[in-house]
Amino acid sequence: MVVKESPVNTGSFCIPIIVESDIIITMKLQHYWNSVLALSLAGTLFAGYLSGVKLITGTCALSEPCPLFLGYPACWFGFVMFLIMCVVSVRARFFTMRPLCHHMMRVVSSIGILFAGYLVAQEMPLLFGSFPPVYALGLPSCAYGLIFYVAIFVISFLPISSWEEEPSAVIR
Repeated sequence: MVVKESPVNTGSFCIPIIVESDIIITMKLQHYWNSVLALSLAGTLFAGYLSGVKLITGTCALSEPCPLFLGYPACWFGFVMFLIMCVVSVRARFFTMRPLCHHMMRVVSSIGILFAGYLVAQEMPLLFGSFPPVYALGLPSCAYGLIFYVAIFVISFLPISSWEEEPSAVIR
């Protein structure tokens, strides 16, 4: 077993990512939280725009069918979940409780995948059943939310070698 130091030895956190058996790439924990923050902020802005237009005008922002969940527009639920992830990632990025925040990102993104996946599955007949396409962006807006949830979920399950303030070593 060979111990290799992280290629970026700045005293920041590192996340080891094994790409191939011979190559080890590390990602600083700060980059991890920046990535999750960017994705959750983008999801919050997108779902917030959809929610705001629906709230003010009563119609879907993208002139497409507006799925309902428990009697309310689905974009409202998506907005709340993305907002929770955005607040959690800001807290972890700039403050404390990183392990708890990391766990919360996993849980909320998992719920988001189930939620958006369910809605996308309901909209599949509209996607493939009509010409010209029903959706302004080519896919249902829930599908874009699903893409963001999956990206956050995948990033949240990357192995983190250390939560300490010192450089981490990758054991291979």
